[in-house]
Amino acid sequence: MFEQLTQLVQQFGQDAVVKNDAVPNEQNEAVMNEASSSILDGLKNMVAEGNVSDVASLINGSTTADSSNPVVQKLKEQLTGNLGEKFGLSGDAASGVAGNLIPKVLGSLVGNAKDPNHKGFEVSDLVNAISGGKGNSGLMDAVSQYGGQFGLDQNADGKVDMSDAMAAVGKKGGIGGLLGKLFGR
Repeated sequence: MFEQLTQLVQQFGQDAVVKNDAVPNEQNEAVMNEASSSILDGLKNMVAEGNVSDVASLINGSTTADSSNPVVQKLKEQLTGNLGEKFGLSGDAASGVAGNLIPKVLGSLVGNAKDPNHKGFEVSDLVNAISGGKGNSGLMDAVSQYGGQFGLDQNADGKVDMSDAMAAVGKKGGIGGLLGKLFGR
């Protein structure tokens, strides 16, 4: 997942970093590497700190990756601080880079993960990367908490659990249909 994130940062970094006179050319690659690390680490930290609902809302597409999104705001703040501290960029320059990169990268990352035509990258990859490969129970709790809103509570018991998954397998669409509802496919 880090590779896909890095590719997106390099893609969107052409305008935000490379063509930006406020970022010295010799620092372009290091700044983009810092952006990739900051985004992934920031998402991991938000989940670890219990801010699962905002991250889950972004991943499942119920909120957009724009400047009003709390996840985008938090990541922008973190990257701005890191760029100023590590590379000596002014607050305005660092904020400009972060504000230009973060929404585009997150929007594309989530869009690619949800796109059935974009092979080799799935929402589960994104969740695994954010949860450190542990299938974070907090993320699963959020799925359970908000699952009823997506029609995932198959047996109407008020929670989304394994019995719902088993019930979904027997219905049209099976488990793929169940997961598709969650992630908007």
